[in-house]
Amino acid sequence: MSRPSLALKAGLLTGLAAIALAGCTATERTPPTPTEIAPVPPRPPAPPPSFSGPLLTPEGACTGAAPGTAATIEPGIGECDLVRLKGRAPTDVLIGEGRAGREVQVLYTEPGAKELYFFVNNRLDRVVKS
Repeated sequence: MSRPSLALKAGLLTGLAAIALAGCTATERTPPTPTEIAPVPPRPPAPPPSFSGPLLTPEGACTGAAPGTAATIEPGIGECDLVRLKGRAPTDVLIGEGRAGREVQVLYTEPGAKELYFFVNNRLDRVVKS
């Protein structure tokens, strides 16, 4: 059996290379036509949070008299109801705005323990005692 000649191998490689490069030839292309993008309408403003009753100030004072309807410290009572039920001003008050609206953290330091009360829109959400 005879071996293919070097000239035959070179011709075969040249043909394969020409076929492979045929798809890479440059053709004139036109740029795509720009389309107009519709503007996105602005979001309507979020409604203000709704809560009633007096609120705590950063100093721990109430903006008005507590309604006095709460008898125990439980979820749902107002910020000033907590101060009235505790019988004294809190150790510290942090007030901020979160996704749900007004968020208040009220700290009371007790002998041997700390109590942290979390309010959302003037309603007690949860209590952490340590």
